[in-house]
Amino acid sequence: MEKFYFEVPSISRKNDAIAYINEFYEFNSNINGTGGLQRFLNNYEEWLKKLQEDYTRIPNEEKVPARTYFLVRSNDNKIVGMINIRLALNEKLKKYGGHIGYSIRPTERGKGYNKINLYLGLKVCKEHEINKVFMDANKENPAS
Repeated sequence: MEKFYFEVPSISRKNDAIAYINEFYEFNSNINGTGGLQRFLNNYEEWLKKLQEDYTRIPNEEKVPARTYFLVRSNDNKIVGMINIRLALNEKLKKYGGHIGYSIRPTERGKGYNKINLYLGLKVCKEHEINKVFMDANKENPAS
């Protein structure tokens, strides 16, 4: 049985994280739940700083605190997914977006990994005393 865990992004995962995003481009797939990583491929270190700012942010109507994780498969240490958990919601996110955005890399889809991603994400929500988790899904994304 495969095992998975969440890992807070770090500099040691730079190449793996960039490869993760590049796979989405290769498959012409939407990118979700990455904490904006796709905008920082040329400056991964700035993305790490952004994630720390995201985590310690005071919520407002523009931005809310959030935590981003890699979903890592233990047996090969591969990033198979990502999740972005918003630790508070503003009015906009209460209507669209909710607490959780997530993704599984295109070559790892259809294996039930996002169920694990969501399960671990819900445990993080519980740790942050989020008792009601709001999520939405696009109708064109039946897997989600």
